[in-house]
Amino acid sequence: MTEAAVRILLCDDHAVVRAGLLALLGSEPDIEVVGEAGTGEEAVAMAAKLRPDVVLMDLQLGPGIDGVQATRSISATGIHVLVLTTYDTDADIARAIAAGATGYLLKAERPEELFAAIRAAAQGRTTLSPPVASRVMNQMRGAAPPTLTARELDILAQLAQGLGNRDIARALFISQATVKTHLGRIYDKLGVDTRAGAVAVAKEQRLLP
Repeated sequence: MTEAAVRILLCDDHAVVRAGLLALLGSEPDIEVVGEAGTGEEAVAMAAKLRPDVVLMDLQLGPGIDGVQATRSISATGIHVLVLTTYDTDADIARAIAAGATGYLLKAERPEELFAAIRAAAQGRTTLSPPVASRVMNQMRGAAPPTLTARELDILAQLAQGLGNRDIARALFISQATVKTHLGRIYDKLGVDTRAGAVAVAKEQRLLP
């Protein structure tokens, strides 16, 4: 490795993914992997210790803090974070960028795109996968906030309290099947695919108190 090599810390909760990235990045003479983390907590601690140029960060990391929280902590120290994930919902993208991510890349990208994004991130330049860039542009154009029905807002309020489908159905005197149908519509309108994502976006859009 030359002194000019970009020093990388990998953070992904799947060991097989980390091994694949390690092998892939090892083919580039100007990129050096200096550490691997399997959790958000490990990534924050290792970033502080190793001071890499770039942290490659997945968003979903299992128990503990997620990739967005880890990104916020790491980027606050001046280290560049490049998100590398399979998740491209509006909520995921918005949260990661707001947390300070330098770039947002999808795992489906070609190796050459990943290498280029790493080099760009090391210089503080932003790189976004084309689908992500399109979503960001749509958000910046000020797309109208989603319109939810009164029933959907009721269900969102119950979600925010941490209730499951059965408890929501009981509270609102509807069937679990109806709750599931409404949840599907809520997810589509908010551009999310998880309950936590729905609550987070609803709060950002001020759909919840």
